[in-house]
Amino acid sequence: MTSVFLSLSAVLAASAVASPAAGAAPAADRPAAVPSGWEAVDGTGLTRITGEAGARQAPSATGDEASTAAVEPELLALQSARNGRFTATEVNYAAPNTGVLRARSAEVGGAWEGFAFEWDEASETYALKSLANNRYVAVEKNYTGTAQNVLRARSTSAGGWERFVLYYNEQLDRWALQSTLNGLFVAMENGYSGSLQYALRARSTEITGSWEEFTLYDIGA
Repeated sequence: MTSVFLSLSAVLAASAVASPAAGAAPAADRPAAVPSGWEAVDGTGLTRITGEAGARQAPSATGDEASTAAVEPELLALQSARNGRFTATEVNYAAPNTGVLRARSAEVGGAWEGFAFEWDEASETYALKSLANNRYVAVEKNYTGTAQNVLRARSTSAGGWERFVLYYNEQLDRWALQSTLNGLFVAMENGYSGSLQYALRARSTEITGSWEEFTLYDIGA
């Protein structure tokens, strides 16, 4: 399996964020929490980006561990800029953390590290569907303690809990996700220990650095 790095072209333009009813992000080209240099990416922009060839390739498994996912341009892998690991869906975790997202894989070994980014024109947001269990990623706002706002692939449909705004920084070649449920950015919990180490949580009020930054790879090629 060959994975292609997603680089932004000159055709990409910032898109205004039309927010859904529940817990929406500010309706502006760039919400106050988003630093200069970060721009929202709409469905057309992401489609154009994934259609381009890039120089960087994601490490991938071979043989029996190679991905058998369908070849679709919107199938992506997320690599944390903080620890260099790819995000996986923990389908074997026990409840209530079944399907939690963690940046723990050294390579893209299959469906565990794959996500379908589905663009919704009405709300101008994305829903992420895990290829590991065919469930949408939700922000667990009602969880408590260190698990509050953790990302978990557990929903059969996409509503306010499952909606995200996707941002790109051309200078950094990095991406960020903002939950529309609580308006917060997704961070990778590098400092956690135990089963939630490297978990993804929508908990940052702004993009402060590598904690909230990711690299996207096209795993459809």
